[in-house]
Amino acid sequence: MDVKEIRRLLEALAATDVREFTYETGDYKLTLKRGEEARQTLTYLPPAAAPMQQVPAQAVQSSAPAPETAAPVAASASSPAARLIEVQAPIVGTFYASPAPDAGPFVKVGDRVAAGTVLCIIEAMKLMNEIEAEGAGVVREVLVGNGEPVEYGQVLFRIEPA
Repeated sequence: MDVKEIRRLLEALAATDVREFTYETGDYKLTLKRGEEARQTLTYLPPAAAPMQQVPAQAVQSSAPAPETAAPVAASASSPAARLIEVQAPIVGTFYASPAPDAGPFVKVGDRVAAGTVLCIIEAMKLMNEIEAEGAGVVREVLVGNGEPVEYGQVLFRIEPA
């Protein structure tokens, strides 16, 4: 199993409510757990049956948080946008700025948002995942266009806290 196969597996799991998954063959065992306390590990058994090695899943770039949560990260203090909070994509998928093709966007630059306000939808594996604001503030930047693909961890919005 290579990194691409692991990523495809993670994308498929991210679109479901599965909290724990284990895949095992003669050479390796892959266990994925989701949640705040869960830690993902990849155990590899070499063909010579040497002792197991624990490798953090982040080493294969396979971290996948629950799809219902956005992960805001504060911008670095040295940047001019130090006060802005970055809302990142919690999953890989397609970004939609509005609930329907003929509807207006959920939010646009200058809009005030409260905690829980829907900012956008990310479609992953035919499931629509609403991305919500973590706190109150003013939308200062929308960094993705409607219908564009997004990667896990990609910054979608920058919000100035209220």
